[in-house]
Amino acid sequence: MKLLFFVASAVTALLAQNAVRVEKRPAPDKALLFDVDVPAPRAAVWEAFSTTRGLSTWLAPEAFVELRKGGEWTVRFPGGSTGGGTILRFSPERELVLSALAPDRFPTVRAERTTVIFEFETVGDGTRVRLTQTGWKGGEEWDRAYDYLADGNAQLLDALRQRFTKGPMNWAKVQGTEKASK
Repeated sequence: MKLLFFVASAVTALLAQNAVRVEKRPAPDKALLFDVDVPAPRAAVWEAFSTTRGLSTWLAPEAFVELRKGGEWTVRFPGGSTGGGTILRFSPERELVLSALAPDRFPTVRAERTTVIFEFETVGDGTRVRLTQTGWKGGEEWDRAYDYLADGNAQLLDALRQRFTKGPMNWAKVQGTEKASK
């Protein structure tokens, strides 16, 4: 099972690298910048991003969105780790800004947080989603978190794109809990 998860993760990372454009901006204005084109109207992409029901169709089965300043935009991953962050501000169908939680393996970065800005722009018949992550500090843990999230955020945006190219995620199938059909 672990090997299957590793292979699936590697394939997802490879797909994300092709579909998601990534830029690493060095200090002094250190930032991670991403964008992906999603083949869906901005209103649909916004709903997938800004509602509990929508977020759970592509990011994690246990998702929670409280769309208000100070509200949660969080997911619980297998094993109990929580990701996401606290909503700092939003403009419907245009922008969502979070005080972001780094993964548990980066406790200092998780406690001090970075800022993530998601921007939504209509491009043709689809939507371009831009993610900008700022607030990076110096030090080994911060550098490791930066590198980790360069891949992780690309995978996140690719999962969003796949939500609209392949349909909502079947979490029971992914988790191996789907009953075999007769």
